[in-house]
Amino acid sequence: MKKTKGIVTDYPNICICCGRPTTEEHHLLFGGSIRRLAEEDGIKLPCCSYCHTLNDVKNRIHDNPMAEKLSKISGQLAWEKHAVAQGMTEADAREAFRKRYNGSEL
Repeated sequence: MKKTKGIVTDYPNICICCGRPTTEEHHLLFGGSIRRLAEEDGIKLPCCSYCHTLNDVKNRIHDNPMAEKLSKISGQLAWEKHAVAQGMTEADAREAFRKRYNGSEL
């Protein structure tokens, strides 16, 4: 799969959670073909392996329901902001997200 630039942050080499150097990417939308779309659209966060999967559950992104829900919300908001910057209205951006990703986190 071709790696794309993320649209959520301008700092791809810094872990979004702790500031350590990045070793991984966390896709904010995932499951089946959704992850492929998220990669294409750059809906991902840079993170270190510790904050991504190795820390205890309450201090990592994976397997932490609150962190995963917030990840999905931030991914949708970043996608919509990017779409508006390219000329869509906010309402059209929200509808386009719903169609592309089969739903909404908001």
